[in-house]
Amino acid sequence: MTHELTASRLASASSNATASGGWWRDAVIYQVYVRSFADSDGDGIGDLRGVREHLPHLARLGVDAVWLTPFYVSPQADGGYDVADYRAVDPLFGDLSDADDLIRAAHALGLRVIVDVVPNHTSEQHVWFRAALAGEPGARDRYHFHPGRGPAGELPPNDWESVFGGPAWSRTPDGAWYLHLFAPEQPDLNWDNPEVAEEFSAVLRFWLDLGVDGFRVDVAHGMVKAPGLPDIGRGAQATLIGTEPLPFFDQDGVHEIHRSWRRLLDSYEVPRIGVAEAWAPTSERLALYVRPDELHQAFNFRFLNCPWDTTALRTVIDESLAATASVGAPTTWVLSNHDVVRHRTRYGSLARARAAALLMLALPGSAYVYQGEELGLPEVTDLPDAVRRDPAFTRSAGQDGLRDGCRVPIPWSGEEPPYDFGPAGSWLPQPAGWGGLSVAAQTGDPHSTLELYRAALELRRAMPGLGAPAEPGMQWLPAPEGVLLFTRPGFACTLNTRPVALEMPSPGRPVLSSAPVETDGRTVRLPPDSCTWWSW
Repeated sequence: MTHELTASRLASASSNATASGGWWRDAVIYQVYVRSFADSDGDGIGDLRGVREHLPHLARLGVDAVWLTPFYVSPQADGGYDVADYRAVDPLFGDLSDADDLIRAAHALGLRVIVDVVPNHTSEQHVWFRAALAGEPGARDRYHFHPGRGPAGELPPNDWESVFGGPAWSRTPDGAWYLHLFAPEQPDLNWDNPEVAEEFSAVLRFWLDLGVDGFRVDVAHGMVKAPGLPDIGRGAQATLIGTEPLPFFDQDGVHEIHRSWRRLLDSYEVPRIGVAEAWAPTSERLALYVRPDELHQAFNFRFLNCPWDTTALRTVIDESLAATASVGAPTTWVLSNHDVVRHRTRYGSLARARAAALLMLALPGSAYVYQGEELGLPEVTDLPDAVRRDPAFTRSAGQDGLRDGCRVPIPWSGEEPPYDFGPAGSWLPQPAGWGGLSVAAQTGDPHSTLELYRAALELRRAMPGLGAPAEPGMQWLPAPEGVLLFTRPGFACTLNTRPVALEMPSPGRPVLSSAPVETDGRTVRLPPDSCTWWSW
């Protein structure tokens, strides 16, 4: 069985998107961390041309779209999430013609392209913020500038902390304070100022007119702050994100911004989508971001953070499906991304990572695959302090500062670094033992993680009941302790955290498993930490 993506399939899917409810509802989207995907010019940093040259890998993998992390002009204080010019490509990554070539090449292969947009903050080098520091009339109204507290204004305006650690406020030479929920080089925009909304509408149109198929919205929950900027009254605030209400995240006002963006996206004849990176205290709050008149998808971080436990997994799956069903949206599933420890390392073994991947790809809705996940890459935990770039690394009481470990450039071929990442070295050092994990080494090996992903995505496309969110959805069946068993139309999936023997009714037969299974008539013995797909 051969799976081939073509431009004609892309056009056909686009024309049928409305009737089917949208291509994104059961899509598999591959995240490219541009700095670490492929380097075409030998400077040790991945670039847009490198991505374009390796698009055939993604087409062969069987994904539907590629999501690119920021490649805009940036001082790179936070890996490009500090944008100085939203309409230009940073010379590190190429130029605007490279972006155009990449989009066209992706479309020719049947791949859609989603790009990051960063609306919560800009770079301190953005022309707006430079104007604000220079004291130009009205320029500070685009950001959150406030007088300090204390007799001489020497204290920050409130007790908010940066996600990266330390105060969320920095003082300018003239004594004013400005808000930055992330690094000081990333001042927060004031979305109460209509100029901000107008500018971002223009930015979105610029990229949509170039041909992108949608946007991943960075910090989609953060653009609106509570009136009066009230104190929180406790420290270590980064640990509260996504678990408790906060006055700087998940405010109701963000939804009107997303509604305006949905209207803009819907104004294009070919369907375009918005994906929210949104942290919310509950699944119900997260579902608000994907109501019919808002964004199309929101990352499911509860699934990502779920422990390797069948009871916990079933709870998160059920609550996630119920929350999105209440607003008529698809659920999204994700195991790894550029901000978290790779799930092979989080779960403690490659066996669990492979099993989790098959579970994710069997669930109703859309799935996101982070680059290198299909190779079974582990987290790199022994990077020297001197090479780390995460801005939280030298700060305290914020994120752990160790995000560089999942951003190490991926291996393509060869036995020694840089594993054909590029003509020279790589901006973060690659481990010496990654030769066997490269794309070339795993291609054609039926037991490799890469071929497991390829087979899973081929089956997902070939079996109508797999992935698609349409009714009748999924049904849980009784299973022994430590085992999950659910069915979809013509399909069943088992996940087991311990060894188990199951008697499967005819005509059920295993069609794909993350680990070898033994069959004896109607009895199937499954190894621990494995996931198996069945033709039902």
